[in-house]
Amino acid sequence: MPQAQHYTGRFAPSPSGDLHFGSLIAALGSYLHARAQNGIWQVRIDDIDPPREIPGSADRILATLERYGLEWDGEVVWQSRRHDAYRAVLDDLFQQQKSYYCTCTRQRIAKTGGTYDGHCRDLNLSPQNAAIRLRQTLPVYGFDDDFQGHLQANARLAEEDFIIRRRDGLFAYNLAVVVDDHFQGVNHIVRGADLIEPTVRQMSLYQHLGYPQPGYLHLPLALNEHGDKLSKQNHAPALPEGDPRPVIVNALKFLGQTLPENWQDHTLPLLLRWATTHWTPSQIPRQRANAQQM
Repeated sequence: MPQAQHYTGRFAPSPSGDLHFGSLIAALGSYLHARAQNGIWQVRIDDIDPPREIPGSADRILATLERYGLEWDGEVVWQSRRHDAYRAVLDDLFQQQKSYYCTCTRQRIAKTGGTYDGHCRDLNLSPQNAAIRLRQTLPVYGFDDDFQGHLQANARLAEEDFIIRRRDGLFAYNLAVVVDDHFQGVNHIVRGADLIEPTVRQMSLYQHLGYPQPGYLHLPLALNEHGDKLSKQNHAPALPEGDPRPVIVNALKFLGQTLPENWQDHTLPLLLRWATTHWTPSQIPRQRANAQQM
């Protein structure tokens, strides 16, 4: 029988702010899922959107991961250093007539119902002041998530020719994440449920590029007292500077995991080793929890 593929996962934060409790849920969940299978866990900094990035936050993110005992394998990959790879993929798609230039504005798309209607698909526009869209011929209408079960996509969203390079010249998230996950050999992705919607676009892009497709597990989201997702945009507080063990314990509670007795007597490495050994994804709660209750 062929040997089973070695598990390779990752955590890929954007440097638009410090890590907060919601970020820790994604980091810890992906870390434990990889380590429980004796797999590889990598870290990538998704720094492809300079206007949204906060100077110094990438270094603070990495320092926080280290302080919380979440040690990664190999070198950190920085998307800001991968532009040549993205350009090569864009060139290949264009040469294969799988993409095209588009000058449609957000206002025009909003007037047509909010979903792009393929207006520029056959106009053979020049690259000046234009975005690049994928010529969608392999739409994905749903997928099986290892935690959420079968998820169905909106058909219009699935069939849309989505942007893979922005009008301002910046590379689109969906392009960069697929190219980099393939480059890093990632075959399973654990991340927050806020990223469910773009998954079908990414799965479609995997097919257009001929890449093997990873599996997915989307974790429940931590919410603030107003019921909003904890996020940098919502000014979620950064993870505290003190002893990381109580915060790790709160994250494990959020994820429905069993805690060791007298966890206060455990060192951080021992606590994480215990959590890895007892990692049980089936215990993750179905309902999104309020982080203030942890």
